[in-house]
Amino acid sequence: MLLVVDNGSIYTKQLIDFLSKKMIPFEKQTPQYLNLNLLVNYDSFILSGRRKNEKRINEINSKIITYCIKNNIKLLGICYGAEILALTLGGTIRKTSYLQKGNELIQTFKDNSICSGSLDVYESHSFEIAKLPNILVPLAKSKNCKYEIIQYEKKPIFGTQFHPEMSQDGNDLIEKFYSL
Repeated sequence: MLLVVDNGSIYTKQLIDFLSKKMIPFEKQTPQYLNLNLLVNYDSFILSGRRKNEKRINEINSKIITYCIKNNIKLLGICYGAEILALTLGGTIRKTSYLQKGNELIQTFKDNSICSGSLDVYESHSFEIAKLPNILVPLAKSKNCKYEIIQYEKKPIFGTQFHPEMSQDGNDLIEKFYSL
């Protein structure tokens, strides 16, 4: 069962609609009400984007990431989800000089199991990963962002700086992630 951790993104509804349309079994939970002892009930996780920075939400998402790494469980971090993945493992983020919002063409440059070639995706963020920890591998970039897709080395743990729930190429990526 997939757990969608709803961190307050305005795009979570599109993610839920897509998963429902594809008949992918999932549960949705907000971090504030998530019982971390029940993580064993899930075989994959999606961490949504967010609207505001809250220390408690960051702590809970970091615990989910650590759990997935330790147990080799699939995880997809979307926007904030990718940023907290990098932060949890010792990377850094920075405020962008302007709000990145709208369609963006990204290019994969490393073979991986969730996408290939160029993808037309939707961006909506004002923070981005500045420095990756060594254990995270960059897979794709765009003209505006160096780390559009990242992966934990040799594990099914990914992050996207963009919102895959908002484009067809992104939806395909979510589907490939789920079917790993």
